[in-house]
Amino acid sequence: MLAIRLQRVGRKGFATYRISVQESQRHPSSGRVVAFVGSYNPHTKEATVQTELAQKYLDNGAQPSPRVVKLLEKAGVTMPSWVKKATVKSKAIRHADKLRKNQTVEAA
Repeated sequence: MLAIRLQRVGRKGFATYRISVQESQRHPSSGRVVAFVGSYNPHTKEATVQTELAQKYLDNGAQPSPRVVKLLEKAGVTMPSWVKKATVKSKAIRHADKLRKNQTVEAA
């Protein structure tokens, strides 16, 4: 099975990513790359995607990672119905009454 995922490139401390199509059993940094679909720079939030090529692999069953789903949707690639969308998790606060903003002001 194929996976569309981010592959880290760039120098130490300044990562950039390639959007690559790989076998899902292989590690992103090593292994057989079927195709490079685009690139992503997290510092400038700039993503370049070859939409036709990405659409071709999605139609043939390649499973994108959650971050790649966001990048492809932003680029205008239509996602198949079986692709899982990333959901925003709301973090539960354990002891909300102990927060300083929730405590009453006591006159001293």
